[in-house]
Amino acid sequence: MAKEITKKQGNSVEWNVVPNRLHVTIVSPENVLFEAQADSIVVPGEKGRFEILKGHAPIISSLSAGIITCTGDENFEQAVKGGFVEVAQNKVSICVEL
Repeated sequence: MAKEITKKQGNSVEWNVVPNRLHVTIVSPENVLFEAQADSIVVPGEKGRFEILKGHAPIISSLSAGIITCTGDENFEQAVKGGFVEVAQNKVSICVEL
């Protein structure tokens, strides 16, 4: 885990632990399709494919038909008809329609 300074005042410093990887959860209405740590995720956004890396800005986006690709210790690919993705604090939650 990496650390980053969150507050510095005088000689006082607060540290915040930042995960080295993304925690990814991909679910469909029927079940959990994938849950693991990942280095990157590529999703088919409504305005085009985009990649999510560690430190990505918070976002909620709808997904169009395409392929979700996760890269890490466990690589994963899934074709989807659509869905939603939420990214916040290195946690990626994806709900898809298959």
